[in-house]
Amino acid sequence: QVHVVESGGGLVQAGGSLRLSCAASGSMFGINFMGWYHQAPGKQRELVADFGTGGRTIYADSVKGRFTISRDNAKNTVYLQMNSLKPEDTAVYYCYWGSSTWGSWGQGTQVTVSS
Repeated sequence: QVHVVESGGGLVQAGGSLRLSCAASGSMFGINFMGWYHQAPGKQRELVADFGTGGRTIYADSVKGRFTISRDNAKNTVYLQMNSLKPEDTAVYYCYWGSSTWGSWGQGTQVTVSS
């Protein structure tokens, strides 16, 4: 039902910034969750930031104060602004949209932070 595409990843030096975009298309009936996850090699996919019930935001402790999740409802797009990047942020970043009956993942975008 829903097709999700991420973009904006790349290579950046420590202390730099990137902005990831996640655009969705298709029927999004009943959507109640939008979020960003990341996955490093050999690690499980983990939640980074999300919009949940009522549009409230939550952030992983490791990114709080550095990352900001935002959305543009008219464009069906969610963003992740990443500032003060650290080598520990290096991972593939995935966007997820979902409801109580469906969920869709993007293909992932690589973020690499050099020291």
